[in-house]
Amino acid sequence: MSAAPDTSSAAHIPVLIGPLIKAVQPVSGTWLDGTFGNGGYTRELLAAGADKVIGVDRDPMVFEMAKDWIADYGDQIELVEGTFSKLDEYASDLDGIVLDLGVSSMQLDIAERGFSFMRDGPLDMRMSQSGPSAADLVNDSDEGELADIIYLYGEERASRRIAKSIVANRPITTTLELAKIVEGCLPRAKLNQSHSATRTFQALRIAVNNEYGELFEAMMAAERALKPGGQLAIVTFHSVEDRMVKRFFLKRSGSMANANRYAPETQHDEAAWTLANRKAISADDTELQMNPRSRSAKLRVARRTSAAAGTVAPKDIGMPVQKKGR
Repeated sequence: MSAAPDTSSAAHIPVLIGPLIKAVQPVSGTWLDGTFGNGGYTRELLAAGADKVIGVDRDPMVFEMAKDWIADYGDQIELVEGTFSKLDEYASDLDGIVLDLGVSSMQLDIAERGFSFMRDGPLDMRMSQSGPSAADLVNDSDEGELADIIYLYGEERASRRIAKSIVANRPITTTLELAKIVEGCLPRAKLNQSHSATRTFQALRIAVNNEYGELFEAMMAAERALKPGGQLAIVTFHSVEDRMVKRFFLKRSGSMANANRYAPETQHDEAAWTLANRKAISADDTELQMNPRSRSAKLRVARRTSAAAGTVAPKDIGMPVQKKGR
């Protein structure tokens, strides 16, 4: 029987919600919450003054869980099962969009979902509960492909050693099997250091769910879906995501500096965004004590101008792209 997720309020405090609501004031009109999860951001947006929130999530479990409380909000909440890369297909002329890119505590808490190396379960990691799983990736990819995934998406310097050990120990079907293999490739983690398997599990989760591709497409979709003056707030949880968001906003706001100061000045499109602040917002001491998950979180906010929507290239915003055909 599957373990029930922890539904206590402490487990589901929306990360950086106070700074987010403050940064996007005044809150009004229609918003889209592209990572609905437990509905934390959606409920806070409505409490802050939004008239309606469209909640999007690719995980069908969240809609089952919402049945316990969503009726209280009537037509103020509309739920859509889908990916936030297609958010402009679900709505237009939006007043705001919020994306929380972290894996939800609900997914981590259920061993059968296979996201956590702290609980033994099938090696799954699929947010949508469909398509190829982490076990498929681990058992079917060649050594070079695995090394690339672990290095690019997990920033793990021992990626080749880990990939070699994974291939030597296949088939691998459970989270603890994989965690033990990774631990055997690395020095024992010191006190207060993250678990040895953290980067490898992060890399596989990102690859299974195409998280960087989703974020890349979502930012351009948001540019199409927001009305002039509409706001995009994105909460990231590691350096690659934050770099992608930072560079997207800089490039599309016309604020990206030339890499070479001697080169001719780059010609920019008309600015599609104005930046709420140049630096990312992090959790203060009070939030860190209440919600340890906020330790690595960063918030960036930008406001849409009336300029035409445009595009960027993955390389322009530092998006890792796995080499094919190895």
